[in-house]
Amino acid sequence: MLTTAIFPGRYVQGAHALSVLGEECERLGTRPLVLEDPNVRDALDTDLEAGFTNALGSVFETFGGECSQREIDRIIQSAKSGDCDTVVGVGGGKTLDTAKAVAFELKLPVVIVPTIASTDAPCSALSVIYTDDGAFERYLVLPRNPDVVIVDTALVAKAPVRFLVAGMGDALATWFEADSCRIRRAANMTGRPGTMTAYALARLCYDTLLEYGPLAKTAVETQSVTPALDHVVEANTLLSGLGFESGGLAACHAIHNGLTSLRDTHAFWHGEKVAIGVLAALFLTDKRKDMIDEVYGFCESVGLPTTLDDIGLANVSDADLELVARTACAPGETIHNEPADVKPETVLWALKTADREGRLRAQSLAT
Repeated sequence: MLTTAIFPGRYVQGAHALSVLGEECERLGTRPLVLEDPNVRDALDTDLEAGFTNALGSVFETFGGECSQREIDRIIQSAKSGDCDTVVGVGGGKTLDTAKAVAFELKLPVVIVPTIASTDAPCSALSVIYTDDGAFERYLVLPRNPDVVIVDTALVAKAPVRFLVAGMGDALATWFEADSCRIRRAANMTGRPGTMTAYALARLCYDTLLEYGPLAKTAVETQSVTPALDHVVEANTLLSGLGFESGGLAACHAIHNGLTSLRDTHAFWHGEKVAIGVLAALFLTDKRKDMIDEVYGFCESVGLPTTLDDIGLANVSDADLELVARTACAPGETIHNEPADVKPETVLWALKTADREGRLRAQSLAT
């Protein structure tokens, strides 16, 4: 049997890593298009310009807010007009996914600079494409991973703590989904089963979150870079990226995709909705009580959602949850990588049970 794992070309992490951006770009081209998240443009323009040497004539564009085909096409035209030979994405997950999609369409190298550690998007050969209104539309599987990923932990430490916590929610799914794929021998994002390295990295991601997650949250609350923060940023970004991509996806992200069909969830971060997918998957796949307690306890310790109310669905109807379940179980969705028998009805039951468990635990903690 063939197994396959894929990795980014180079991964650079540490405080003030942005200072080597120009150096890394120079290895790839001479005229980068720099796509910036609007939330960081004013704060980082000076640092970004200082990071490029005079030999690099950069074209700056501001991300429009949604990784949609319309936005990808707009940035492609800007890159063509500027005669750019490299794409640099700076910002959050949707900005980075857009940069990767643009680089793919133009067949250019891409440098990824996440300013928050909220998803595992930076390292992957994948862009998640949404509609202009923010509903999940499709996965764009790319032929290669980013050429360079640069993570400046001093920037991550200055971002709101919610972003780091959301990244932990996304990373929390990594081992559970990879392990389901391992058991079933299901395909990862390459279309083949993963390697033992991928499954081991996925487990390391989970163990790192449990050991260092609360301490990393504390560090960001004081805008400080500590070893615990470095560990969790690596787990959120590199380990989770390698684990999902080379290990495989299953129920957690499929349930997330289903949740995006409800407009009330659109104000919440990807990893926050994935966390609900993780909790539902625990019941869907018949996990032991001690495992369920461990995961709920972790979510509570860092502030991840544990109820549907926590992602804007306080008064959600059964009809809406049935839509979530049907969407999660659509043909080709990754939920079918689970070794368990999965149907919309069982997903609906798992969501309702996970929500009830979260409510009961919250009541117990409040008394």
